[in-house]
Amino acid sequence: MNAGIRRIGVQCRVLAVAGVMCALSLFTACHRTPDEQQIRQAIESAASAARGNDAKGVLAVVSDDFTGNDGDFDKRELGQMLALRALRQDRTGVLIGPISFEHKSLPRTRSGGDRIVATFRLTLTGGKAGELLPDQVKVYDMTTAWRREGGEWRCYDASWSR
Repeated sequence: MNAGIRRIGVQCRVLAVAGVMCALSLFTACHRTPDEQQIRQAIESAASAARGNDAKGVLAVVSDDFTGNDGDFDKRELGQMLALRALRQDRTGVLIGPISFEHKSLPRTRSGGDRIVATFRLTLTGGKAGELLPDQVKVYDMTTAWRREGGEWRCYDASWSR
């Protein structure tokens, strides 16, 4: 009889562990990274790519119809500027200040209606490779507009001022 009770005890423990694992897998499957965190990660990813002169990495978070400073700048021009910096082997230091978020709800369109505006201070330092100290420091107040495209948040508009 003791063997039967032990076997039931073992089976109960196995079932309990399996139940906990199922609950954890359901929690992680249902848990979604908050939109603000996804955008923060995209901004940090672009900053890291800029530090490494990786134009494709920066452009990965930018929408195809991106515009900057009220249409003065588009995705192609951004890519050209980043490629030129990489060819010159310039060092780029990128510091991102605290990011604040504002949700905007627009009428539903084919690309969705949710938009988020992220604002932050961007500090860029630059100079030629091999120099000890940067020869340039520029600080910009950034306002970036984001929308979800294919499950990913992409920056479709940005404005900046010194």
